[in-house]
Amino acid sequence: MIILPAIDIKDGNCVRLQKGVYETAQKVAESPYLAAQSFADAGAQWMHMVDLDGAKDAKLINADLIADVAKSSGLRVEVGGGIRSMAAIDYYLSRGIDRVILGSAAVKDPQLVRDAVLAYGEKIAVGIDAKDGMVRAEGWLDNSEINYIELAKRMEDVGVRTIIFTDIDQDGMLSGPNLKQLDDLTHEVGCDIIASGGVAVLKDIINLSDLDIYGAICGKAIYSGTLDLKQAIEMTRKI
Repeated sequence: MIILPAIDIKDGNCVRLQKGVYETAQKVAESPYLAAQSFADAGAQWMHMVDLDGAKDAKLINADLIADVAKSSGLRVEVGGGIRSMAAIDYYLSRGIDRVILGSAAVKDPQLVRDAVLAYGEKIAVGIDAKDGMVRAEGWLDNSEINYIELAKRMEDVGVRTIIFTDIDQDGMLSGPNLKQLDDLTHEVGCDIIASGGVAVLKDIINLSDLDIYGAICGKAIYSGTLDLKQAIEMTRKI
């Protein structure tokens, strides 16, 4: 299992939210560059980055900053937030980003997902964010009528190989990931599943590994100090 430390960008700052509520944004690092460097120093190979302003406004807003931070870090990077067109996908992938995450587009523009997978294959991931099992879009502000497993199956059918699943109620709360929903998801689709939201301590990493989860995104736990990134990475290499 891989650990993906996270950087969420809002107004150019590295922040964390609680349950996706923008008003709870709290700056957690002096700069995204320093945060990325600390991840690399801890032994991370991947980093997860999100343009929160882009997710809310449905367009690239912090893309230049994200691409520059990614390049300077030397890490493999996946990026989500505000990616609603092939032009946006092309922008990131042409600047060295390793994987682009389509979130709201999976709900509102499935043809874009098909076109993107056809063009870029495994460089395209889909982010599925759910509350009470139902998918949300547009920076988690929009409800949908689609169950998270149903959407995952649709995405697998069009060739998506990686799904990032977030239980919104767990995100930023340090209360542990939703193991039940993740377990159900891994049994329903053959995609690589990356768990996002709720990871607080090493035990959470162990629990996810026991479910044969491909990856775990860790944000607030790293910044708050409840999870030692270097220790978590070293442990996953032994499991």
